[in-house]
Amino acid sequence: MNYNWSWGVFLDMSPDGVHTFLETLLIGVGWTLALSLIAWVFSLLLGSCLGVMRTASSRALNFAGAAYVEVFRNIPLLVQMFLWYFVLPELLPHAWGVAMKQMPQPWGQFLPAVLCLGFYGSSRVAEQVRAGIQSLPRGQLQAGIAQGLTEAQVYRYIILPQAYRIVLPPLTSEFMGTIKYSSVALTIGLLELTGQARSMQEFSFHIFEAFSAATAVYLILNGVVVLGMRMLERRVAIPGLIGPAGKSR
Repeated sequence: MNYNWSWGVFLDMSPDGVHTFLETLLIGVGWTLALSLIAWVFSLLLGSCLGVMRTASSRALNFAGAAYVEVFRNIPLLVQMFLWYFVLPELLPHAWGVAMKQMPQPWGQFLPAVLCLGFYGSSRVAEQVRAGIQSLPRGQLQAGIAQGLTEAQVYRYIILPQAYRIVLPPLTSEFMGTIKYSSVALTIGLLELTGQARSMQEFSFHIFEAFSAATAVYLILNGVVVLGMRMLERRVAIPGLIGPAGKSR
């Protein structure tokens, strides 16, 4: 294949007449980071609540948590993205739906993307937290209640701090997945990293340079996540509770 590589294309002016292609890619990186971080925090908070619901003593909470997980986990992410962007405004009260449709770009695409990734990710985090909680001895819950704590207090002060340590590796994978899933937002017009790379290749016809740069950035972002979470895992590990991390201390 005869292809003329031209890395200097990144310094060419983009169609907006203001930024170079390199600058537009960096803008896309910023939107990718913002979308991924907000969606992951949302997923972690909601997923933790759902994980507790799935292990609580209440059958109603168990059922509600399981129903949520099965609904959001079994619908393809792309379908959910379209539902949040096209269908949600039609289901909201008229004034809210109109306001959502008239949000200026890119916020009109950013908000549905955050909701989509957040609710989708929370169903996965819920199962990870549930697995972490169920890996602990059940006697801890009973001992905490015997000491006069409520069930909510036992979860807050005893069970969840241990469960989070156990599920840090899958939570790391989930964070990395959220960064990669953010590329689906290009389908509703959000010019995050993949969207900017696609725009660059359409206008410059340098497809390999554009997506090589995007690939490198994704590798760097996820590499930073892995290193950061490994440091956190070693820092919070309890010797004897988590084997490899405990031994590394």
